[in-house]
Amino acid sequence: QVRLVESGGGLVQAGGSLRLSCAASGSIFSINVMGWYRQAPGKQRELVATINSGGSTNYADAVKGRFTISRDKAKNTMYLQMNSLKPEDTAVYYCNAALMGPAGQVLYGRDYWGKGTLVTVSL
Repeated sequence: QVRLVESGGGLVQAGGSLRLSCAASGSIFSINVMGWYRQAPGKQRELVATINSGGSTNYADAVKGRFTISRDKAKNTMYLQMNSLKPEDTAVYYCNAALMGPAGQVLYGRDYWGKGTLVTVSL
């Protein structure tokens, strides 16, 4: 089992910045990809960014150039630096950790989620 706890959400004006954190504990050795997802009111959950065990990153087109995903292995913590925030970035942001196969499939049911942190961007 992997436990994930997000923090850092809040209210910010458009154009501002926030940094989200995701602290991981438990069987961290059993995962190879971590990521951030978000779900806006009335919409489906969507990918924001991922980072794998080799440090490679992937971003949704909507956040490229504005958001940066990173991790501190020593602290078992992943971050999402969000700059130039827009009202459309308003959502609950979820931390995810998973064991992924070469085709992007979850292996052995190892797919874990945090409870989420709310980010609200006002005009």
